[in-house]
Amino acid sequence: MPEHIRYNRNRREFLTNCFCGAGSLAFASMLAQEQARAARFNPLAPKPPQNPGHAPAKSMIFLFMAGGPSHLETFDPKPLLNKLDGQKRPAEFGDVQYQNVNSNSRILGTKRTFKKCGKSGIEVSDLFPYQSEIVDEICVVRSMYGDMVVHSAAQYQMMTGRIIPGFPAMGSWVVYGLGSEAEALPAYVVMPDSHGAQEAGVPMYTNGFLPAIYQPTMFRPGNKPVLNLDLPKGVTLDQRRRSLDLLRQLNEANMPPGEDAEFAARMSAYDTAFKMQTEAPEVFDLSKEPKETLDLYGVGDPKTDDYGRRCLMARRMVEKGVRFVCVVSGGGGPEAEWDAHTDIEENHLRMASWTDKPVAALIQDLKRRGLLDSTIVLWGGEFGRSPESEKSRGRDHHNTGFSMWVAGGGFKGGTVYGATDGIGLKVTENPVHFRDLHTTILYQLGLDQDALSYLHLGRKERLTEVRGEIVKDIVT
Repeated sequence: MPEHIRYNRNRREFLTNCFCGAGSLAFASMLAQEQARAARFNPLAPKPPQNPGHAPAKSMIFLFMAGGPSHLETFDPKPLLNKLDGQKRPAEFGDVQYQNVNSNSRILGTKRTFKKCGKSGIEVSDLFPYQSEIVDEICVVRSMYGDMVVHSAAQYQMMTGRIIPGFPAMGSWVVYGLGSEAEALPAYVVMPDSHGAQEAGVPMYTNGFLPAIYQPTMFRPGNKPVLNLDLPKGVTLDQRRRSLDLLRQLNEANMPPGEDAEFAARMSAYDTAFKMQTEAPEVFDLSKEPKETLDLYGVGDPKTDDYGRRCLMARRMVEKGVRFVCVVSGGGGPEAEWDAHTDIEENHLRMASWTDKPVAALIQDLKRRGLLDSTIVLWGGEFGRSPESEKSRGRDHHNTGFSMWVAGGGFKGGTVYGATDGIGLKVTENPVHFRDLHTTILYQLGLDQDALSYLHLGRKERLTEVRGEIVKDIVT
């Protein structure tokens, strides 16, 4: 082997090599600055899941049944209620706190009938003839419970994990953790009911203390969910783009050093608004859907047209990469919510007739398009209804045991999890708190409840407040 020879280098070679290295460093620095700038002005860019080894879901649709649908009339049959109808609650079931039910109230039987549906044999109420057809796709959780028995506090807890306003909603947390794959649509959309707002109002949907970029886009009820999508008369798309580019340049020139979250949110909103003028009209134009699809959702039928349109738009939006969509059923007071204080039969028959067909259609449509495996669909409200009667034919709010269901996104369809006692008063098997549901949803999206945090007022805050448990028996 020849001996290693070390050549002498002159000063010119030394300087040449140094300057070439400096050039590489400068280029790398410029590239890093450009990447940082891109991330700074596009905080909604898609982010990898925190747990890439387990991330079956990419998006979520929450079918929010505002007001509190009765578990006793929907997914948790209790034959004992009819046997005890008109009697006082037996002492062995214990006691719970209510708003209006008191010691003089009596057990209220149900007129609903249940039958075993699908291959799984899950019992479903005759309120839901359409959902009974997709029962093999859903996981019914009969052991939900929360901490509050009033609408506003319970709605805050269901959406944000806390019983008071000011905290980020599920949708904001999910977008904060994953960004968005929708380039021309908002990342997080709420489609409210046309009858009005809920008791907790808009604060239950908002970004709380998270940066403004993670706030929801609230669509309008009716056929025009977003106004002013058309370009002003005489303005071309190219002119609008140049105007926005100039606006960005002027703002960047006067932007103070350091991160400015509000500025980033404002510029991102301008860009999204511009892109929506080019692509969103197509998403909102349901006339291009096949008649079979419109009929499936009940579009055109006076009873189901409103909720059917919104469920169909939810499917179209997740198809375009929107990360989180909330489709609300109920608003404006008990007469148009699942809040059956006066007459459980009249209320639930009406609310089910508006929503059952569109809900089932959404599951069917997502599945046949290959989207159900990557989309979590959650159905439910802020609590259930009491076994005792209120005003002789109604049911009071009830938070110590109720039902929700979840489908898609790696959740086990055709299963029932948990149970309540013989009259549906309290959870007796496998209790699931709202924070456990939140934790499990985050897990299916590849997010970790501990890692998904935000420093606020010196404390690392998170959706699950203290800590929730992953309900592993209901996920793959």
